Amino acid sequence: MNGAQNNPWMRWGKRALTLFFLFAVPALLYMLARNLDWGEVRQALGDYSAQTLLVGVLLTCASYLVFSCYDLLGRQYSRHHLPARQVMPVAMVCYAFNLNFTTWIGGVAMRYRLYMRLGLSASTVTRILSLSLLTNWTGYMALAGVIFSMRLVQLPDNWGLGVTGLQLVGFALLGVVSAYIGICAFARQRVWHLRERSITLPSLKMALLQLCLGASNWALMAALIFWLLPEGAAYTSVLGVLLISCMAAVVAHIPAGLGVLEAVFLALLQHQYSQASLIAALLAYRVLYYLLPLLLASVTYLVLEKRAKALRKQGEQRIETQPG
Repeated sequence: MNGAQNNPWMRWGKRALTLFFLFAVPALLYMLARNLDWGEVRQALGDYSAQTLLVGVLLTCASYLVFSCYDLLGRQYSRHHLPARQVMPVAMVCYAFNLNFTTWIGGVAMRYRLYMRLGLSASTVTRILSLSLLTNWTGYMALAGVIFSMRLVQLPDNWGLGVTGLQLVGFALLGVVSAYIGICAFARQRVWHLRERSITLPSLKMALLQLCLGASNWALMAALIFWLLPEGAAYTSVLGVLLISCMAAVVAHIPAGLGVLEAVFLALLQHQYSQASLIAALLAYRVLYYLLPLLLASVTYLVLEKRAKALRKQGEQRIETQPG
């Protein structure tokens, strides 16, 4: 740790990251606030009862809580010393910024910034980040593989890929997940070397936890949309369409998937819902799952920045006083 701190490149890198967040975070929040139609936001929420919104908030909280467990799993994987009360707020803040401003800002840069402020090395943060990404996408592939391969999505007749094509995609995803689980379970070589980096395979137990956490988070996201929609499609169809829209958003590479989510839902569920009900539900979903958590995350981020130095000193003192 001390060697990294004395490295001039590391010091300059930390300063550059500090300057980036000093200017980037306020600028991004200002641009988001300026581009939002606040009248539409108020109308979207006003059309729902207080009970519906309360359940929606609870589903959102549950999803963010599950996502924060990705980094708790990363703590076990990387064997760092930070307690859960520090890890979970960092994970939630990064998730909110990730959803609204792309993975590079929230998922990557902000994680490095906050975790390194708390005393972790860059290599440790890389391990946390890698496991978090792997948890998210293995859970996605497992869930999508089951939903697609079992033909649980009710698609319109004129959809290009077709039910059979989607089923083949599902089988392929299940194959990838099975290969990953098999490698984690049976590989004798637990550390793989790629150029100058080493990759430690998770244990079978950890790999299964990854699948459960990742799949649970995606299921909760779909549950929120399903809750906000009127009666119509089955939950599995809403879940399947959300998973399809995620693929489209990754290909389009648009922050928060703006427009992509709505386009996919309108195209694939228009035979089961009116356009107005779909747009209203998706707008309310964005408010509850994207906007409100981002506002809370912005405040939490400022608190974390303020307390990071003190928390880091406390952690270092605790380690120094431990026997042995």
